Amino acid sequence: MKIVIGSDHAGCKHKEYLSRTVSSLGHSLSDAGVCEGKSADYPDIAEKVAGAVAAGDAELGILLCGSGIGASMAANKVRGIRAALCWDKETARLAREHNDANILCMGARLLSMDVCEEIAKVFLSQPYSGQERHNRRIKKIRDIEERNCTVGRKQ
Repeated sequence: MKIVIGSDHAGCKHKEYLSRTVSSLGHSLSDAGVCEGKSADYPDIAEKVAGAVAAGDAELGILLCGSGIGASMAANKVRGIRAALCWDKETARLAREHNDANILCMGARLLSMDVCEEIAKVFLSQPYSGQERHNRRIKKIRDIEERNCTVGRKQ
């Protein structure tokens, strides 16, 4: 599977650790930045990761920032993205199984590297259930997106 990963400066060490894990699981990995020691704004990295997933250049994405909150908010602004902030294996399982989440977001200042690794393994291995009730709810999310995301809308 093609995976894209990115972090701001707060998540660099976690990103490097997870990159090794993802590669060892046999996934193809691309890195959307940043490198350790370089300050970065999480919205810029989130847009790169979300853009790659939305364009089909990657099947799933992983984003890390200090809390995971900002990265998930920014990624979810990209049409077609369902970024989920996960803090344990169960939230990762449910994000994939019920919501067909396509980007995993985690907080590097709140979770250890080992916990992030466990969460990522579940997220990458859990398939979407495809159940009718979940399909219906995801369609409603897409409908909200279509009604509220217009090109050129003034802020």
